[in-house]
Formats: sequence, C-alpha cells, structure tokens
Amino acid sequence: MKQLVALAALALAASPALAQTVPPPAISVNGEATISAAPDQAEIDAGVTSEAKTAREASDINNAAMGKVLLALKGAGIDEKDYQTSRLSLQPQYPSAQSRPGPATISGYRATNRVIIKVRDIAKIAGLIDVLVGAGANEIGGIGFLVSQASKLLDDAREKAIADARRKAEIYAKAAGVTLGDALSISEGGPPTPLFRGKMAAPMAAAAPVAPGEETLAVSVNVSWAIKPKQ
Repeated sequence: MKQLVALAALALAASPALAQTVPPPAISVNGEATISAAPDQAEIDAGVTSEAKTAREASDINNAAMGKVLLALKGAGIDEKDYQTSRLSLQPQYPSAQSRPGPATISGYRATNRVIIKVRDIAKIAGLIDVLVGAGANEIGGIGFLVSQASKLLDDAREKAIADARRKAEIYAKAAGVTLGDALSISEGGPPTPLFRGKMAAPMAAAAPVAPGEETLAVSVNVSWAIKPKQ
C-alpha cells in the first residue's frame, strides 16, 4: 500500500513537468526573399603551364615565366594582397600511344603555376587580361564576379524574408480562425544561395569582352508563431 501511495505521489509531482514539455500551439512557415545587384569586383584565375624534357627544365621555365606574370601584375597596379597562388604542380607526361609493352615511358614534364587575382574595379578586367596574356600567361581559367557590399544586401533580404514568412502565417491564421502571437523561433535555412553568379569562359585573346551580369542572392528563413483563439 505504501508503495502505491509513493508511486501516485511521484506521478502527481511529475505531471506538471510533463505538461511543461508540451509545445504551445503554433504556426511554422518558411519565408523567402531574393535581392540582386550589379557586381563591382571580380576574381580572375590565371597562370602559366610549361613543358620540357626534364623536371628541372620544366620547373625553371615555369618559374621564369610566372615571375614575369607577377611583375606584370605589380606594374598594372595590382596590390600583392590581391593575388594568391591557387595551384602549383609538376607532373610527368607520357606518350599518348605506346607501341612497346611494359611500363609507360616518361616523355617529359609539365609544370603549372596559377594564381587567383582580385580585381577591385571591373572596368579594368579586359585590360588586365591583356596584360596577363602579354606577360606570358597561357592559362586563364575563368572569371567570377563579386558584390563587395553583399552583407548589407543580405540583411535587406533577411528583413524581406521575415515579412514574407509573416504574410504566409497570417493567411494560415485567418483560414484557421486564430490570431498570431509572438514569434517563438527564427532560423535561417542554410547559407544564402547565389542564384546566378556572373562568369566568363576562359578568354585567350587580348581585350576580351566581359559581361558581368547580375548577382542574385536568395535567403530562406523558418519562423514559428504562437497562435491564440480569435477574440
């Protein structure tokens, strides 16, 4: 009998705690917003690839050629902090077709050195490509365009996403015959997503035409609102 009384008392003591774990009635919706802007900066992927019979020759030729490219960047007014090595490799090369059986024979070596260059004025992109090619760059992998004030644009998009979420929640609340209360939780659905990022295919001619396009960022938020009976 004492055990039954003790169990009953324990159940009564635990019931308020269990009641507190029940989430309040709420409406959860997803809000979305996009915002666009013309890019004002760019990144160029460029470098030099050299081939020779020996690894030392390929490396020496490549180092000399890349040195000229880096000097040309300085001469074009590009600050040292705005370019960084992105790839450095030295690889053996083999004949495309080997008639004799046995291990493949090395026919030479290929050395590659590439840098990512930040261009803070996109009006200078075509001229800079001209400088790179003229200095000996024989690889230009492409261009990615950037918006320097992206964080401010994203903040504007977040405000619009919250407004979109509230608009949807009010529609659901009206249809259900309830009213919205305070926001219970807000979470962003992953990192902001670029819907389109302006790019240009690898140009190998001087004064190549450049089309920056437009950068569009998408923000998604999930918001839960408390609901209460309509009065």
